Amino acid sequence: MASLKPLIMRANRLLGASLVEQGLVSIDDLDEANERLRELMESNTNGSQVGLLAILVNEKQCLDENKLLEKIVEDYVLGLIDIRNVEYPEDLRKTLKTDECWATLTVPFDHVEDTWYLATACYMSSAVRSYWEEKINGNIVWFASSIDSLSEFLEAFDTNAANAAVRAAN
Repeated sequence: MASLKPLIMRANRLLGASLVEQGLVSIDDLDEANERLRELMESNTNGSQVGLLAILVNEKQCLDENKLLEKIVEDYVLGLIDIRNVEYPEDLRKTLKTDECWATLTVPFDHVEDTWYLATACYMSSAVRSYWEEKINGNIVWFASSIDSLSEFLEAFDTNAANAAVRAAN
């Protein structure tokens, strides 16, 4: 997680600035959420699963995620996807690094030739987009996704991976 902390902080900072710029949250709400994010990063051993968006939507309830998704779909012309309903390819299953997915709230969910398909809740963070664009060799088709969809997918993925490791050890 320590290696991802700069990414987490930059991604959340730029996301917050974008949300204020778009008029989706107030600067006061953002300041409070940033303070809470710092607290959680310091106290949480799994800081990669802590994010500004979840704080604003779920904890402070000052951001309506449906309005955010609607804005992303309309302004950035992205499709919407519920990653929980995707049949996840085995070749991606073997290489998925959930720590970077948690850090960016983004999951690559398909790969066809030189095109990758990514679901994200943090499209409005230029740091998230840059991270994946630098990481992936090829074209990217972005899809917006809810926090719950991505979180539940990643939690299930982590659980299944842990269970598989236990079975392999026995």
